[in-house]
Order: sequence, then C-alpha cells, then structure tokens
Amino acid sequence: MAIRIIKKSSTSGDVPKGHFAVYVGEKQKKRFLIPVSFLSQPLFQDLLSQAEEEFGFDHPMGGVTIPCSVDVFTDLTSRLRK
Repeated sequence: MAIRIIKKSSTSGDVPKGHFAVYVGEKQKKRFLIPVSFLSQPLFQDLLSQAEEEFGFDHPMGGVTIPCSVDVFTDLTSRLRK
C-alpha cells in the first residue's frame, strides 16, 4: 500500500483503481495518490474533517486538499500503512 507523489503535470484521469488524489502542502501543493482503504482509518478521517472545514469540497485540481505540511502528512500515512 504505497503512497505515490505525483508530478504537477499529472491529470485526474491517471488515478489507478482503488486510489484517490489528495493535494498536500501549505504553499506549494504536492499531489499524492492514497489507497481508498485509508478512508476507514480514524486518523485519516480526522484529517479529512479538517480539510472540509478549511477548504470545503470544491477543489479546482480535482482532488481533496489536506491542510497540513507534506512532512506531517507523510508521517501520518506511514503510520497508517503499518
């Protein structure tokens, strides 16, 4: 269950089955592909609730924006993979 960082030129059409795109970062956003299995994890659900409060559901890049640093997000997702 690997997390993938996607270059900015990627489009929403290149998300593999079983994954979804999220954008993470405070100034410069990085796109990650996340397994849908993370949606059932309480830690990830809390992060999505924070994203909803800060950004809502409408994102011009076609994915969810997560309101945290890339380092915090990477740490959280590495704990979810264990």
